[in-house]
Amino acid sequence: MNIGLTGGIASGKSTVSRLLVERGALLVDADKIAREVVLPGSPVLEQIAMHFGSDMLLEDGSLNRKRLGELVFASETSRKQLESITHPAIRQEIQRQTRQYEQEHPERLVVVDIPLLYESGLAELFDSIVVVYVPRSVQLQRLMERDGWNEKEAEQRLNAQWSMEKKRDLADIVIDNSGSLQDTIMQVDRFWSEKGLL
Repeated sequence: MNIGLTGGIASGKSTVSRLLVERGALLVDADKIAREVVLPGSPVLEQIAMHFGSDMLLEDGSLNRKRLGELVFASETSRKQLESITHPAIRQEIQRQTRQYEQEHPERLVVVDIPLLYESGLAELFDSIVVVYVPRSVQLQRLMERDGWNEKEAEQRLNAQWSMEKKRDLADIVIDNSGSLQDTIMQVDRFWSEKGLL
């Protein structure tokens, strides 16, 4: 069985994915893959530099994430252009890792953590979708505290994603992460036992 795990920025997906891994799940991490496909020398990084300019690269040839982030979160057109460059490579590697896990460990749950799962049209790839939910006000506060952004910068990031309510309404399973860690652990345990994974 495989599940897609998603939510919004600063909703606590990494906490939930860690809890699932601790219980025996195998994790495919789309954020990690997204960082790997733009490593120096990769064709994806070359396309980014060609499209957005060589000033998107640092002196050592690696991606200037800060500069690219400022550009794409201020312009939806630029963000869509970046996604058209990066998403095919990310999707291909997600599918490769998922297939490999399913072949090598058919009895284990495979969790694929994809922040933009719905936005990228990937929902049909999974047996079910788990959404890690928090209200927007909690997201905003966590983002500002975690990343040191001001309210405008944090709002830009939130506005680049679907609302948490929209994702929650589409989910097969919702884990509400707005309470205590213990609340979240109880919900993960309930999900694990209901799926017969104990």
